[in-house]
Amino acid sequence: MLGVNKDMGNFIYPGKTNMNAQLLHEIDELHAQLCDALADPKRIALLYALRDEAATVNHLAEMLGLPQATVSRHLKVLRERWLVDARRDGMNVYYTVHNEKILQALDLLRQVLNENLTRSATLAQAIA
Repeated sequence: MLGVNKDMGNFIYPGKTNMNAQLLHEIDELHAQLCDALADPKRIALLYALRDEAATVNHLAEMLGLPQATVSRHLKVLRERWLVDARRDGMNVYYTVHNEKILQALDLLRQVLNENLTRSATLAQAIA
């Protein structure tokens, strides 16, 4: 179940609550949509590429070695999930990360991945 942590404002976390089932279902759906946006390696690479500076589609395509159409398609998904913002400046559109916490979350997931890989390597050495 999800609840409200008073120390963190409206942050929703696992715990006891009196929230109704419909609201919990809607929160789960939004959470799944956010995770779905992060489920593609190209979108993760785009978020990391935007970590330090705003960039245009062409610049991102060049940085990541991807076709411009591919970058545009993935940025559309990230915009729809509020993970990146777009700002027009004349003929150019510059993209930025909407909330730095998403990069912190990605970094945390990388740490978990690293720990899992280390554990796997340790197990493989133990049975070799």
